[in-house]
Amino acid sequence: MKKVVIAGGTGFIGEYLQDKFRKSGYEVKIISRQHPHISWDDRAGIKEALEGSEMLINLAGKSVNCRYNEANKREIMDSRVRTTRTLGEAVLSCVDPPEAWMNSSTATIYRHAEDRPMTEEEGKFGTGFSVDVAAQWEETFFSFVLPNTRQIALRIAIVLGEGGGVMTPYRNLVRFGLGGSQGTGKQKFSWIHIEDLYQIILFLQENKHLSGPFNCAAPNPVSNRELMRELRNTLNVPFGLPSPKWMLEMGAALIKTETELVLKSRWVLPDRLENAGYTFTFETLDKTLRTILR
Repeated sequence: MKKVVIAGGTGFIGEYLQDKFRKSGYEVKIISRQHPHISWDDRAGIKEALEGSEMLINLAGKSVNCRYNEANKREIMDSRVRTTRTLGEAVLSCVDPPEAWMNSSTATIYRHAEDRPMTEEEGKFGTGFSVDVAAQWEETFFSFVLPNTRQIALRIAIVLGEGGGVMTPYRNLVRFGLGGSQGTGKQKFSWIHIEDLYQIILFLQENKHLSGPFNCAAPNPVSNRELMRELRNTLNVPFGLPSPKWMLEMGAALIKTETELVLKSRWVLPDRLENAGYTFTFETLDKTLRTILR
């Protein structure tokens, strides 16, 4: 039986991938802080799981949906760098290591962009805490020299799917009449349907010549104003009050999160994937929202 190892595999994305791989006939091993999965402290167990596996997918890391105080910032950074280092050391110790290691990264690595899209070749990294996290995450990942394991960094945009992720808070905002534009409404919203993320992983596994960073984002990003309009249309809500920046800052403090999650302009295109021949199932936001919300 083919085997895949998913690190940090108990969240929204991880559970979706678990289900899809098991239905495809894979044996799935999970590394997690949660019982009864393989513990991060169990180095022997991690190595045993990796031996003979087809691929390792690392999704581990504390959620960024929190206030960026010093304690949370330290945990956000450490939870990514430390787990990636643990996995790298385990892969190095394997006699029969995984053929491919796909490590989660983030489209937030690029700068706030309202002037032009960011691609792997021509995108510019930004500044600030979130970018520092992404950059150190990838630096740790690619610091390992693994002659028998391809390394792929998945620069994942906002993931849309049923039953979790950002759709629940967005749905609630719209239903309570707060589904207008947020901030200026001009900031770009790069997104990907969770099924396309799964299919991208399969595509990258099958195409053995591909490695390095890949933007995992649908080819048709929208502005925040367009996003909120599509949400209202899909949910049949005729109007939505806008949320200016000052209101978002008050709300973010109240619910213990950061406005960057909605105000940063993420304008990211999947150049390397499309040039390699990947075809998206969910290319447009309207089709995606109809599938998820209806």
